[in-house]
Amino acid sequence: MYPHERSLVKKLKDQPFVLIGINSDPDRDSLKKRMSEENITWNSWWDENTSGKIAKAWNVRGWPTVYLVDAKGVIRFKSVGFDEKRFDSTLDTLLVEMGVDPKSLDPKSDAAQPEKNQKPGAKAGD
Repeated sequence: MYPHERSLVKKLKDQPFVLIGINSDPDRDSLKKRMSEENITWNSWWDENTSGKIAKAWNVRGWPTVYLVDAKGVIRFKSVGFDEKRFDSTLDTLLVEMGVDPKSLDPKSDAAQPEKNQKPGAKAGD
């Protein structure tokens, strides 16, 4: 799951996208160490345990629970476990609603590649 999250943070760095983690590991020091080892660079909060205030407020009953919230604060996706395909599909839908072509964000797509004969790092028209 973490490699996918890292790729989303990188892919969507210039978009109105935020990844937030809520952790319920009982040992905060072990959690900090694991977050460092896993290269978790996004904001994460510690909820003390699986019955913490955040888990209760969001009705979390299993781990991981993943939410995708749109720009208006509406939950558009919830998954207990991580359904990567459904998550990505919903995220793409939200991007399209915001006027962003998800394919243009994929570094492997033609839309994200420099124009022919364009110097790397140069903007179109340079």
